[in-house]
Amino acid sequence: MNRKLINWLGLTGLVALLSNAAAVIFSPLAYPGYNWMAQAVSDLSAQAAPSRALWNRLAAPYNFCGVVCATCAVVFVSEKKVASKLFRTGISLFAVMNWISSVGYAMFPLADGGKEIAAAQEVMHVVVTALVVAFSVASLVCLIVAGRREKTVRGIGIWAAVALLMMLIGSVGTGIVPPDYFGVAERFSVFAAVGFNAVLGWHLFCAFGEGRRET
Repeated sequence: MNRKLINWLGLTGLVALLSNAAAVIFSPLAYPGYNWMAQAVSDLSAQAAPSRALWNRLAAPYNFCGVVCATCAVVFVSEKKVASKLFRTGISLFAVMNWISSVGYAMFPLADGGKEIAAAQEVMHVVVTALVVAFSVASLVCLIVAGRREKTVRGIGIWAAVALLMMLIGSVGTGIVPPDYFGVAERFSVFAAVGFNAVLGWHLFCAFGEGRRET
């Protein structure tokens, strides 16, 4: 396969996953007393968190590469008319989610982790989270349906279903598990989107199997 630059840029999705994982795993080292099983990942990047500087360094590739990967995927599937219109819509919604996440969380970080949401900045952080969840679910549902309809993108549809299941486990789990295990459940949601972005990046690297269908 004669890969073009846009295909090679699909590997940024894998870089984003590794960067995010590194930030989640190693940032607690700079946060004395942090309990990963009970506390949210966002506590590590809160403005008052002692781990914020380390988080920003480790997550810098994630913040950039995630957007690059999803955006390049949109450009590729749109130009090549990969699969159906529904599939391409799902990819586009996923890219929008990545932009909202990258820009929104940078503009409205939590002031302090583990505290009651009260200030305007913290409220906007919650709004950004709601938008990220909404666009994530909408995009994954589109891709699941498209995958059921078309063999050429069935694999992506299966991965989308796995990502959606992880998001549901995270959102439902945080509401039903004891507080001591809140962080465990939340991490399913944290890695759902970035994990699927890595899958998307790999398919971009492989040119989506050159599967195309005009609709």
